[in-house]
Amino acid sequence: MNSHTKQFLIDGPVGKIEVALDLPDDMRENGAAPRGIALVAHPHPLFGGTMDNKVAVTLVRTLTQLNYVTYRSNFRGVGKTEGEHDAGIGERDDLRAVLDYMRAQPGQADLPLVLAGFSFGTFVLSHVAARLVEEGQAIERMVFVGTAASRWEVAPVAENTLVIHGETDDTVPIQ
Repeated sequence: MNSHTKQFLIDGPVGKIEVALDLPDDMRENGAAPRGIALVAHPHPLFGGTMDNKVAVTLVRTLTQLNYVTYRSNFRGVGKTEGEHDAGIGERDDLRAVLDYMRAQPGQADLPLVLAGFSFGTFVLSHVAARLVEEGQAIERMVFVGTAASRWEVAPVAENTLVIHGETDDTVPIQ
């Protein structure tokens, strides 16, 4: 978390959701318009994953440098987020609540959307993305790091999804 990160709680389907917001430097310092909004999802909470995971934070840093207003949240039972782990099912509804919050902010309703995740976060976001597409909502880009495709059923993703996966990943083989 950088010194400019703003943390707060929003209402979710089963209680409060802890959210972190990072603004691009140009927006924070000069009031410049952002390129879009982004949501970053973290790795598996039962194995220590939080929104402050180093890979999730690297995604946030990269997206803010690319001029995106970037949000991330803790999954159920992590940090100040209420509820219990729901194997990625209820977590989809929680991320949707965060997206609804993002879109409700002044000037963000129609901005391009990026979804980025790491490991378990890619699994949850893939299903959120599928739901958005079914509803006719546009997603500018998806960025999936260390996808959890062999552990959970990842929903089909758009062709322009950027997938970053280690050749020697010992948790999820590249095959």
